[in-house]
Amino acid sequence: MSPSLQMRAADHLIDLLEAHGSTDIFGVPGESYLPVLDALHGRNTIRFVTCRQEGGAAMAADAHARITGRPGICMVTRGPGATNASAGVHVAFQDSTPMILFIGQVAREMVDREAFQEIDYRRMFGQMAKWVAQIDDADRLQEYVSRAYRVAMSGRPGPVVLALPEDMLYDEITPPPAPKRAEVPRYQPDPDGLTALRGHLSTVKRPLVMVGGGGWTQRGRDALANFAQAQNLPVTAAMRSQGLIDNNHANYVGHFSVGKVPYLVEALEGADLLICIGARLGEMTTGGYTYLEPPVTRQKLVHVYPEPEEPGRVYEPDLALAADMQSFCEALEYMSPVAPDRFGAWVDNLRQGFAAYSDLEPHQNDAYALMVDHLNAVLPEDAIVTNGAGNYAGWVHRFYRYRSMGSCLAPTSGSMGYGLPAAVGAAVADPTRDVVCFAGDGCFMMTCQELATAVQHDLRLTVIVANNNRYGTIRAHQEREFPGHISGTALSNPDFCAMARSFGAGAAHVTSLEEFKAALTEARARGGVNLIEVAQDEGLLAPGVPLPS
Repeated sequence: MSPSLQMRAADHLIDLLEAHGSTDIFGVPGESYLPVLDALHGRNTIRFVTCRQEGGAAMAADAHARITGRPGICMVTRGPGATNASAGVHVAFQDSTPMILFIGQVAREMVDREAFQEIDYRRMFGQMAKWVAQIDDADRLQEYVSRAYRVAMSGRPGPVVLALPEDMLYDEITPPPAPKRAEVPRYQPDPDGLTALRGHLSTVKRPLVMVGGGGWTQRGRDALANFAQAQNLPVTAAMRSQGLIDNNHANYVGHFSVGKVPYLVEALEGADLLICIGARLGEMTTGGYTYLEPPVTRQKLVHVYPEPEEPGRVYEPDLALAADMQSFCEALEYMSPVAPDRFGAWVDNLRQGFAAYSDLEPHQNDAYALMVDHLNAVLPEDAIVTNGAGNYAGWVHRFYRYRSMGSCLAPTSGSMGYGLPAAVGAAVADPTRDVVCFAGDGCFMMTCQELATAVQHDLRLTVIVANNNRYGTIRAHQEREFPGHISGTALSNPDFCAMARSFGAGAAHVTSLEEFKAALTEARARGGVNLIEVAQDEGLLAPGVPLPS
């Protein structure tokens, strides 16, 4: 074999990532994968986005994947780097996001000696990844990487973890022919199942469609909206899945949230058919598995999911269909109308419930609610809004209208700290879209260092920090379980504006709607990275829910 045909394994790895369409790698550099960093030197087709903590890097990769539809790529070093990154892997797993995490590993000759920072990643990530493997043979790099892309994107999307022994990356190999770019496989729904679904629709009076989960495309989203309109069906979103349908669509009736949404719970109880498309019917969406009673629901249940193992895990469906979201919704789009006139009053009633629930009139003294609503008027339809977890997010999901694909980047896993790294990932993925991050004071401090990432890489995003000087969600739980007993939830915060300016970002502190409007206008005109600190009313636990006196 001619030496000219040989190449270093690390260079081959980067070639493979490029061949599969990856343009960005989020990570924190480490000595365990130095050859990979060297292989990136001088390339202009794929960039390494240097982050400040591995959890933030993995969360940014998750958001990047949600915008692009391709696996988010993250690289971290062994041991502490991997344990930090696990926070983002867990988000990707529960949110069904395709991701590939590459971890530098100890040299092959040192395995099983508890070498410096050594961890068995198959054991560590076994329950939070679709596939975990270690590439000990450099000649099999292409096999492993190509499989990783396909596993991450197929069925229920999710994270894959590949460990890279550092000495393997130096190996000289003869690369095989260029890989065939991995694409999302399509699974057409069973024709008999579609006929059965039509039969169900022809006999019921109060059907309800619920959408959620991962693996959606713009085409699938459009087909869903067309189907809902043609059949005149009410569509609701599972928790933090509001971007799957334009919230201004005539058939959208709201979303299931962390807290109880009374009119939707009543609607679910009153429905005689639930068509669940892509959602897992998990704990948060079902109110701790109480809104729907397992294992057999009172409503007829049609459960559509890209993996056949999911329907029936908790709730036994009357009809289970295995299909990807796009293929299923495209099939529905061409279904002739069944009984749209029959469902008109039902849809109107739910739309009225949605309008009342999101009505700002009772919240005129809540400046934060009005600030969230102001974004509806000034942000373009394709704006991306991110957030982590905390009571502050309840205002965002209740009063903001998500209108486009990828507009709602929020963790169904309930991970604090997600908002800012997600904004970084989204701004990298599509610099043409406005990106606004909401973060509570506690949530922001968990990943605030990624402000440095945003500034360093010349990103355009605005962070809105809702500051109420506490871990609000846990305080709310304390008031419910142990009223008046405050323990561990009070916070003493830094000067967020001074912090942001020290990173090189613009910053403003606001206490009123008018100040917020001016600060937002200035931030959008300035461009780059901006932070707006909102002094949130400490007397409120949630919209319209006062702190007990």
